[in-house]
Amino acid sequence: MSAHRRAAVVALTALAPVSWGTTYVVTTEFLPPERPLFTALVRALPAGLLLLAAARVLPRGAWWWKAAVLGALNIGAFFPLLFLSAYRLPGGLAAVVGSMGPLLVLGLSALLLGRRPALRDVLAGAVAALGVSMVVLKAAGALDTLGVTAAFASTASMSAGTVLTQKWGRPEGAGPLALTGWQLTAGGLLIAPLAFLVEGAPPALDAGAAGGYAYLALVNTAVAYCLWFRGVGRLTATQATLLGPLSPLTAAVLGWAALGESLTALQLAGMALAFGATVAGQLASVPARRRVRARGPDVDAVPCPRSGMLEAPPPGGTRVAPADPRGDAR
Repeated sequence: MSAHRRAAVVALTALAPVSWGTTYVVTTEFLPPERPLFTALVRALPAGLLLLAAARVLPRGAWWWKAAVLGALNIGAFFPLLFLSAYRLPGGLAAVVGSMGPLLVLGLSALLLGRRPALRDVLAGAVAALGVSMVVLKAAGALDTLGVTAAFASTASMSAGTVLTQKWGRPEGAGPLALTGWQLTAGGLLIAPLAFLVEGAPPALDAGAAGGYAYLALVNTAVAYCLWFRGVGRLTATQATLLGPLSPLTAAVLGWAALGESLTALQLAGMALAFGATVAGQLASVPARRRVRARGPDVDAVPCPRSGMLEAPPPGGTRVAPADPRGDAR
């Protein structure tokens, strides 16, 4: 992938966490209070059905259960756990726990993809978490155990979903639109019975609430998740997850601009740290690739079936090229 094309992929993927950063303002200013499960349902199911209708592609074979697993991890479990943690934790602590996602992705990538984490990626993830904590974490009393558990579980669920999305890729004939529709629909169907059992009938909606829900379903979910899963298929799981801190940073900026909240010097420093770590995470792998390409062909380097660039062999041996690159699921 060329530098310009890669930058475009990163920029489009970054729009997803930026969009998610608007959720807090929309929820607090336009939506009825104390309805987290209903909000999660309205975000997921209508968007999923709309994308299914647009893509006109259904899963086949093993992709029925794979789509269900990804939908449960990325949507069905993530949304309710995220809202539960936000309602029970003070001072943005849920966002701090969420910022640990890149470190979880590094560990899961090593376990599920066999990718040994690079020190620079670990440092970028740690600095991003530190920066986010400086922006959103405020003094609070005793922590709620259930809230902390829900926050960690939501982060782990989304991290596992991100890694599995990259591991499984996409089946032939299914683009990001179809894959996103499968997951949103599966996740929404999981949330639906829980929402009606816990919260009862849907609340009455005024024009503001209807507009807010329409924005969450269409822009914040359908469009944003299409961009996210498209990016996950083209970037490494770590690079994609290191874009996550853009969400709490966007929320902080909107809180300052739209809600009149103040930003302290410590918060501004934290924003600079988190944003710098996000940028560093995207640039980390570029020098190594350029060195391989600049060195020219050698007996050990082989063409990458996806990008056509030369890749260095693993330590201790020569890489063997796949017999048929058309077997790539993506």
